[in-house]
Amino acid sequence: MRHRRAGKKLGRDSAHRKAMYANLAASLIEHGRIKTTEAKAKAVRPYVERLVTLGKRGDLAARRHVIAQLRDKWIVNELFEFVAPRFEDRPGGYTRVVKLGPRPGDAAPMAYLEFVDHRPESPSPAVAAAPADTE
Repeated sequence: MRHRRAGKKLGRDSAHRKAMYANLAASLIEHGRIKTTEAKAKAVRPYVERLVTLGKRGDLAARRHVIAQLRDKWIVNELFEFVAPRFEDRPGGYTRVVKLGPRPGDAAPMAYLEFVDHRPESPSPAVAAAPADTE
């Protein structure tokens, strides 16, 4: 029985799972949105939320804690300088999971994990202003 067992194993041992969470979190912080399986997105979401909360705290101990988890000072700086200040007024819920449907190869359910204030890159003004071809 799995009573009171938090989290999913995702078919990995603990070291592999911890590394995967760190890599997915770093990619999310760097790009603002990542495409992954629905199970991974739901599993890494609380991990990222905790990191953003530490980033909002902003003190040296929080920074050291995040460095120990992510192991990349550039990503940690990105989190503390750019990502966390965007959520200063928000008490939680920094990410969302947007379901995409099955992956063509193996029908695994795919999803975007993104920050709630993420804006996908819009087309350039020249492309947006071009008239639609009606032929």
